[in-house]
Amino acid sequence: MLTYSLETMSTKAQAIATLRQMNIGDKFAHLPMPKAAVLIPLFVREEKLHTLMTLRSTELRTSAGEVCFPGGKRDLSDRDDVETALREAQEEIGLQPDQVEVLCQLTPIINKSGLMVTPVVGFIDEDFSPSPNPAEVSAVFTVPLDLFTQEKNHSQVQGITGLSVPIHSFNYMDPDSDSQYQIWGLTAVLAILVAVCALQKKTEFEVTFEFDNPLHFFEQNLLRRVSKL
Repeated sequence: MLTYSLETMSTKAQAIATLRQMNIGDKFAHLPMPKAAVLIPLFVREEKLHTLMTLRSTELRTSAGEVCFPGGKRDLSDRDDVETALREAQEEIGLQPDQVEVLCQLTPIINKSGLMVTPVVGFIDEDFSPSPNPAEVSAVFTVPLDLFTQEKNHSQVQGITGLSVPIHSFNYMDPDSDSQYQIWGLTAVLAILVAVCALQKKTEFEVTFEFDNPLHFFEQNLLRRVSKL
């Protein structure tokens, strides 16, 4: 069997190898919770990992005008969390399911509305051109993934995001549109987690999970929350 050191692998190949090891599959699918899923789309630009995010329409009933990943509640027709995430991404930004190389599902997080949200991570093509649905999305933009490991433009306050942790917040100026975005709450937590996993890099600020086993904290928190329901 051929083996490769991380130093000799490309940025994308290294991220794929690392993230696939993080896949929990359907480990928590049996939990009797209302379910949702988000797609965390990654791509490489100039040998750096980036992720794609959306700004929710101000006309929506929940989380209006907030930054998030494509995603939403599971439909009865969805077979699993991956299908939910891909369907929502197609509806919101025109990303077709066959344009996504799904790598892993990470540990679900119960959000402030009581939904069990599963992060689905996948690679998309750098040249993907989104077609946002104006009823749901008012903007689509891309962010360098290492932003979510840096102290610069980062702040945190105490609060509740579905986790017993401080609320992280990042200010980001999109150079393509000169628009300023605040990325915070559950979306920021997921972005931090994926950045740490994909980049194999510690954050410059304190986090509650261990870098050598980041999913353990989220699993314990999930089971603790479920036991109280």
